[in-house]
Parts: sequence; structure tokens; C-alpha cells
Amino acid sequence: MEQRGPDSPDPLKALSEETSRRTRARLKIFFGMASGVGKTFAMLQEARLRHQEGVDVVAGVVETHGQPETEALAEGLEVLPKRRRPFRGEQIEEFDLEGALARRPGLILMDDLAHVNVQGSTHARRWQDVMDLLDAGIDVYGTLNVQNLESLKDTVAQITGVIVRDTVPDTLLNRADQIELSDLPPEELMERLKEGKIHIPDQAQHAVDRLYRKGNLLALRELALRRTAQHVDADMRRYMEAEGLKGRTWAAGERILVCINSKARSANLIRAGRRLSESLAAPWMALYVETGKHIRYSEEERARLEEHLRLAERLGAETAVIQGDLSTGEDILAFALAHNVTRILVGRPAHSRFTELFTGSLVDDLVRRSGSIEIEVVPLEEPGPRVREHKVRTPGRGATLDHFLWGAFMVVLVTAFNLTVGRRMELADWVMLYMLGITVVATRFGRWPTLFAAALTVLGLDFFFVPPIHTFRVDDLKHLITFVVVLAAALIISNLTERMRSQMRLARTREQRLRALFRLAGELTRTFGSKPMMDAAIKILTDHFQGSVSISLPGPNGRLVQHPHPKSAPLADSEQGVAQWVFDHHEAAGLGTDTLPGARALYLPLKGSHGLIGVMGIQPQGSLEDMEPDQKHLVEAFANQTALALERTLLAEKNLDTQRRMDREQVRSALLSSVSHDLRMPLAGITDAAAALMREDALPPEDRIRLARTIHDEGHQLHRLVTNLLHATRLESGVEPERTRVSAAEVVETALGRLRPLLGDREVKVELPANLPTVLIDPALVEQALINVLENAHRYSPAGEPIEVKAWATPRALTFCVSDHGPGIPEGQEERIFEKLVRFQQGDARLGAGLGLAICKGIVEAHGGKIQASNRPQGGASFRISLPLEAPVSDAPVEE
Repeated sequence: MEQRGPDSPDPLKALSEETSRRTRARLKIFFGMASGVGKTFAMLQEARLRHQEGVDVVAGVVETHGQPETEALAEGLEVLPKRRRPFRGEQIEEFDLEGALARRPGLILMDDLAHVNVQGSTHARRWQDVMDLLDAGIDVYGTLNVQNLESLKDTVAQITGVIVRDTVPDTLLNRADQIELSDLPPEELMERLKEGKIHIPDQAQHAVDRLYRKGNLLALRELALRRTAQHVDADMRRYMEAEGLKGRTWAAGERILVCINSKARSANLIRAGRRLSESLAAPWMALYVETGKHIRYSEEERARLEEHLRLAERLGAETAVIQGDLSTGEDILAFALAHNVTRILVGRPAHSRFTELFTGSLVDDLVRRSGSIEIEVVPLEEPGPRVREHKVRTPGRGATLDHFLWGAFMVVLVTAFNLTVGRRMELADWVMLYMLGITVVATRFGRWPTLFAAALTVLGLDFFFVPPIHTFRVDDLKHLITFVVVLAAALIISNLTERMRSQMRLARTREQRLRALFRLAGELTRTFGSKPMMDAAIKILTDHFQGSVSISLPGPNGRLVQHPHPKSAPLADSEQGVAQWVFDHHEAAGLGTDTLPGARALYLPLKGSHGLIGVMGIQPQGSLEDMEPDQKHLVEAFANQTALALERTLLAEKNLDTQRRMDREQVRSALLSSVSHDLRMPLAGITDAAAALMREDALPPEDRIRLARTIHDEGHQLHRLVTNLLHATRLESGVEPERTRVSAAEVVETALGRLRPLLGDREVKVELPANLPTVLIDPALVEQALINVLENAHRYSPAGEPIEVKAWATPRALTFCVSDHGPGIPEGQEERIFEKLVRFQQGDARLGAGLGLAICKGIVEAHGGKIQASNRPQGGASFRISLPLEAPVSDAPVEE
């Protein structure tokens, strides 16, 4: 029976996956850069061919838009009846999902997968209907524009300035079994638009001028081509796995991989990779495999490795640092196969062949295992005079005297055991016991204590157990072979355990870094507001790097301003200058870089999707040279993630501020247009009454008194209207109340005194308990709120009925209640009555400007309180104003 290795493809599994793909319902998407490229036309052409082959084809949704060529292709195809659904007083035809599932055709055509269904449909989006059809085993042909992909929404908005609302998730495109690109040159598409051959909905006319520009169409065309190419590449990978081609690459496009290390010669190898990439017009990557040797690197080697990674990034390469396994060659080839690399560049070995007998040859290993991947060996010269590199052991990671003593103690312990208990055992048994002790030393103390213990083991065996005993002379040659095997086994065991220990340390370190990255992502996701977000980022980065972290954002004059934080030390003038240089030049500078290396911290630009938004400074505990290369990349990942989250928040705050300003302007415009009539009426009454007084000198006294009262009443009405306008403007501008501690009786008495001329002989029943507490409020504003509520009760209730004013206190709030005996509030309008410019006609009452109760709500909410309106069971309306007894610490309403 044929044996398969662990990496060999399972033909049964591949056959099962391929059979599943062939038997499931298939989705084909006709993809394009914009409307008008011919997606529907191509879909109908393909559908007619399938119909001629005998497939049951049904047109679910096909939008021909009156184009004769498209309508001709649609003729002869069965059209699924649509369902009529009510929408805003009209009957709208919509796709009938239930009818399609009942009809169950072999293939159904669905135009415009990003379409939003009418409310009341089974699903909110058409693509969700498509997923149900696929789950039911029905093949689907659909059309889609690239700007409707959810992942490209921000990119399209940045390119065209048009925010696309109707999007589909990328999972739909990934679910597609086939994507066919419908493409036209931008010039031809713009000509079709001029000829009226492209249907643009009325609500999208404003986006035409932005979308159908040559530059925008070129960018959208590139996005569509790239997205289609990604899908084709994924299809190729699936085919390779299904056909058992997992261990080889297909050279559909050149991809270059450059293998680098800490040697100075790697810089020349990177430049060679860049030249090869330019000549082949192929993407390239720079890879460093992190092995146990990395732990023993000197500071110079670490700095050089980091510089090589930076150089590759500056030259346009994608860099990667992976953790190595037992074989570096296998790790490189596994990475190359995973990324479909076609060429691997390695440097010519600098060591001798004698050294390769013990360490092996990376080049030979790659050549033997490469398969279809080309291996190019680049001859490299060491830059400058060859200087012997001295290894500097990292403090705290090497062996100590205690480790050697423990190794000696283990050998002594095994020797004592063999001498006391194992006298009847043979030499092989003694050797095995010694090897057990060597293994224990290797797992605990590392390579050099293990080799030291192995040497003591050889001496102990020779002195105590190998004839002649108690001498170091060896008469039998086979004993020398035993000693060599013990030393060789100790060397192998120590190397393996050292590698395992280093990999454990690296895994533990990376786990900590990933945990910090996830913690940062979680905090940034849960935090709202730019300032809390910067506080969270500074705290997490400070805890991880055990140093000082600062974030600076540009001020109004373009100069950076440091965000204050308890864990961020204020930047000195020199450090502020470095940060400003980074912001001006969009490049990293400071500690560990070639630009302004004398700075105490590393400063990174915070780059968002729309440009630079600030600078982050990191001064870790210790030096940057002690950091691993992937940890430096982690620093950049922290900065990039912080930048994107901060940019999103800043844009949201800016949009919110802009929206508030727009709302204020809209409210002001509405106020002016609404109250213009209310302003003209009192002015007209005052003007007419004054003119009558001026014209008629011999008016009877009663007429003169009537005209004077008219001027007084209309003037008072005008005064109240202007006062309400001033209060509305003050509340819209966000002015904080000027709080003073006053009594409830004083507020009610003042309000009734100011309103007495309007109330006249109207009875007002006031019930105020004697033990009411004082409240911390703005007296003028709260008095105005009570005046507006009292005026509303006076206007909308019969003149002979009294108005009732009550007040009571709870442990947390003071409540005023104003009740009348009028017709009450229209049912269902208890909340809407507090909106601006909302007015209801109640009997013969004169309508106001619709501002009084809205101002009451604004005043009460500015104090952290709550206002409610309700109808009384015995008739009339009741308004309750609840104010907190203490100044609120948040905007949450008080509890009564």
C-alpha cells in the first residue's frame, strides 16, 4: 500500500470538497466599475446560452431601462411575477422571494444585488434574498458594482467624494463561484452617459458629476480589476489544493522572496532583490526567520537586522518575521508556498565547506526541496574591511556559576547512586543513568552547563566504572567510542533543549505582545471621544513598553500640542522640535533612526486614511536596540491602530460639530420664518392703535383706554415672544445655567408676579408645603419655564376656570406641577408637544409661535431635570417639572 506523508494531500478530502463545490447551488456575479459597463447585457447573453442548453432560466429582477439591445436579449425568458407592496402611499413592485422558492427554477437572474427592498419584504436587502435562493439549491446570476462592496466603501468615498449607502458584504463576493468582469474604457462609458444610455435614478443625480469623471472611473476600474484578480487567485489556490498541487507554485505571476539575516551582506541582497523586482515588474518580500540564534545576537547585530528590515520597506518590499522551526530551509519554503513565491534570493555562503559538515548548508537544503521554485544565489561582498564580529551575550540569558554547580551536583548524585545501588548493573545501564542526569541538566540550565556535565560524566565513567578503575587510563577502544557518543548525545540534547527554551521565550513574548495589541484594539473600540481614546492608548502603551508615551495633535496654528496625561512627561523644547519635524515630513525620527538620533524617544507619524493626524512618541525602558525586530513592528502596529481609531473619532466629532452647527442654523432659519407672522401681528396692532390715537384728538376716554390697552397687551405679547427667542438662542448655543440656591416659593411667586398683567383676575390656586427644600438652579431660566407653562395653561383653558400650581419634594428631586381645566393635549402628542414650532389648535385660543414648551424642555434638561405632560382624568392638562436637588454630574434625567 502506498504511504502518504503528513503533508501529502488527502485525495478523498479533496474529492469531497470539489464534489461539494460542484453540487451546491452556484452563484455567478457580473462585476463592473459603474453602471453602464454592460453587466446586465452580459448576464442576459449568458442566460440565453444556458436556456438554449435546456436549463430552466427565470428572470427574477432584470432592469433593462428601456435599452432596445437589452430588451431584445430578455425576450423569450420567463419573468417571475413581482409582488406589490405598499410604500409611502404607493404600491411598489418588489421581488417575490416566496414565489421564486415555490417556482424553484434551475437558474434565476437577479439584477443589482445591492438593492434595498421595500419595508415589509422578507429581507431588507436583495443579496439576502439571493442567499436564500442559493440555500434552496437554485443557481443565481447577479450584477454588482465595485463601489457597492462594504470593504471598499471608505476607499470609494475618498476617491469620488460620494458615500455609497447601499452596500453588500464581501462574503457575498467570496461566496461567488465565478466572477465575470464587464469592462469599458472610461471615455466610452462617459460617452454612453452623454447619449442617455445609462440609467441614473433621480435620487442619485447629484452623484453623477462626481462619479463619472475620468480620474474617478480609472480608479474604480483599477479597484474592480484588482478585486476580480483576487478572486481568480483564490480560485487557483482552491484548484491546486483540490488537485493535490499544494506543494508547488504556479508561475501565473512572478513573486520574489529575499531571505535576509543580521549580516552586513544582507543589505546588498535586498538591493539585488529590488533590482530584480523592477526588471520583472513583480512584487517582492523580505523574510527573516527568527531562530534560537537570535537570542544570542549582539546589540550591533540586532540594530543591523532592524536596519535591513527598514531598508526593504523603504525599497517597496513587504517584510515578514516568522518564528523558525527545526529547519530554516523548511520554514522558508513553507512561507514561499503559502504566498505563491516563484523565486527565492539567498546570499552565497561565507563559511567554509568544513563548517557546513556540522551546521549544514541553507542553499543546498533550499535547492533540494524547492520543487518548482527557482533558487537564485547572489554573490555578495562584505562592505568595507572584514572585521571579526564578537558575540555579546545578552545579560540575564546566559549560564551562571550556579548552573554549572547544579550540573556538577547532578553528576555527583548519579555517580553516588551507581556506586551504592548499581554495582550489579552493566556499563550500558550506568551510561543510561548518566544520560538521564544530563537530560535533566539540559532541560533546566541550557547548553554550556550540559556540556560541562557531559565532560564530568565521561570523567566519572572512566574513573569509577571503566577498567582499570580509579584511573583515567582507557585500555579498551570501545570505551572511547562510548565517551564520544555520550558527548555527542549531550551536545544534541543541549541544542534541542536550548532551541525549545528559546522558542518558548519567543512564544511567551509574542503572546504578551498580541495580548497588548488585542487589549489596545478592544479599548479603542469601546472608547468614545478623542481625549478618552488617547488616554487609553497612552496607558496601554506605557504599561507594555514600561516607558514614557506621548501623543501630540496639531493645534489651530499647525503646531503640535501634547495631549496631557499623568503618565506622559511634558516634552522638552528639543523633543517638541523632533515631533514637529516628524509631523511636517511624515517620517519617523528620533531614537533608533537615522534622523535626529540624539532624541530621547522614537517619534512615529500617526497616519490615517485621509492624511497625517498627529505624532506618537515612545521612550521605552532601556534602549531600542534591546527590542526584537517584530517588537519594533509592533510599535508601528500600535501607532497605526491608534491613528486609525483616533482619525475615526476625530472625524466623527468633526461631523457631529458640523451637524450641530447645521442644525442650529436650520433652527434659526425655521424660527425666523415661523415667528415672522407672530412678530408682525403685535407690531401691526401697536402701530394701528398708535396711529388711531394720533389721528383722532377727540376720542372718547373709553376708546382711548381701549387703544392704550391694545398697545399694552400687544407690547407685552411682543416682549414675551422676543424673550422666548432670546432663550431659544441661548439654549442652542449651549450656555451653562448660572446656578444659585433659591426656594421653590420664591420661584413660583416671582413667576406669578411677572405674569399677573396677563392673568388679570384669573384665579391661580397655589399649594406649596412649608418644608420644601431649596434647589440649586438658574432662577431666571426656571422662572421663564414656569411662566411659559402658566401662559400655556391660561391660553388653552376657559377664563372662568382656575389654574393650579403645586410643588412637592422627594429625596432626589423637587417637582412643580401646573394643571388646568382645558380640553387637554391631543392623544399621542404628549411628547411631540415639546418640539420646536409644534402648535395645536385648541378651541378659540390664539396660536403661539410654538417655542414656549420647547424652551421649557431645554431649560429643564440643561438643569439635568425632566418635564412631562399628561391629561388629567377629570379633564385638562398637567405639566410636571422635576429638578434635581443637587447639581447633576451627568446629563441623565433625575429620578422622581
